[in-house]
Amino acid sequence: MREIVIANRHPRLRIARPGILRAIQLLDAAASRFRGGCPQGELSLVILTDAEQAQLHADFLNDPTTTDVITFEGQPDLHVAGEICVSADTAAAYAKAHEHDFSTELTLYLVHGWLHLAGYDDLHPDKKRFMRRAEARALKLLAEADAIPTFAWKR
Repeated sequence: MREIVIANRHPRLRIARPGILRAIQLLDAAASRFRGGCPQGELSLVILTDAEQAQLHADFLNDPTTTDVITFEGQPDLHVAGEICVSADTAAAYAKAHEHDFSTELTLYLVHGWLHLAGYDDLHPDKKRFMRRAEARALKLLAEADAIPTFAWKR
């Protein structure tokens, strides 16, 4: 079983660490259905505000706008799978605007990053469709196992 490091850097978000761990473990167990899955090694998950995500986007990708997910590939030879950074604010705004469940939307962002580390790409239309289908399969797998983590706003 891989080491999973979770950093919730959003001051208003409550997370259920066991649920997040279970979701990643289920994805890892189904790796053969997703191009072999995310590489072995430590996986870091970071939940940020829009402002922090935009700063990260500017610092590493020269784009000062916010974005839903930023994934950094790891160093498998050093047993580091990678890092997935997601914006809780973007997930909340999208979920509200499209009448989606917030926890499912934020889980989708984690799945999206995991799939990037597994080798999926969404920059080209054909590859994007392939990734969207993989996202749908992964979310279905998690939903059927009742393993969508719970995320909620602090009062």
